[in-house]
Amino acid sequence: MKKIILFDLDGTLIDSTEAILESFHHTMKVHGAQSSLSDTMITSQIGHTLETMFSGVGVDDAQIQAHIATYKLYYREISREKTILLPEAKEAIQEAASFARLGIVTTKTGLYSRELMEHFGLMHYFEVLIGREHVENPKPHPEPIFKALGEMGNPKLNTWMIGDTRLDIEASNRAGIECVAVTSGYDNIEQLQTLTDIIKPNAFEAVKYIAKRV
Repeated sequence: MKKIILFDLDGTLIDSTEAILESFHHTMKVHGAQSSLSDTMITSQIGHTLETMFSGVGVDDAQIQAHIATYKLYYREISREKTILLPEAKEAIQEAASFARLGIVTTKTGLYSRELMEHFGLMHYFEVLIGREHVENPKPHPEPIFKALGEMGNPKLNTWMIGDTRLDIEASNRAGIECVAVTSGYDNIEQLQTLTDIIKPNAFEAVKYIAKRV
């Protein structure tokens, strides 16, 4: 039976920091916010849902959905131009596909995530892509992982997650699957070590680690 590998996107396979920052600043400006919001305040929230991110930078609950709508329209316009693959991400996907079935589990909007991966010519490697709109409860809840595995026929063994934040690790733990954390993204090694000791520098090294596991 083939292994299953589920990948996170931001900080694991892609770097869309520029697109996220620009979209956030654009949204806050459109909605009349002051320009005191720092890039660090935004990047510290990446990996969470947009609802959580806007709440985390002080947007009133009643205004969050309006902010999200503005953000999504702008992000979709610029995301392909201002998103890049992380180093060795393509090699990680190709190597993983040689011995495993692949899926993507992200808190990004699934539609835009699919468009990005098609833009990079990599979507065909993945059987499933679960985004924010496909679940009620995003990571760190295990629902996105369960949703992905359900669409892949509910495999019970040899399932792994590769992700760059504690959200990915916690979701994996709660779903009862293995996780390899990577330091190519938004949580640093000290933060990751609070939940796991299986940490690699990037997705390619994580895939090579998984390939050796029985």
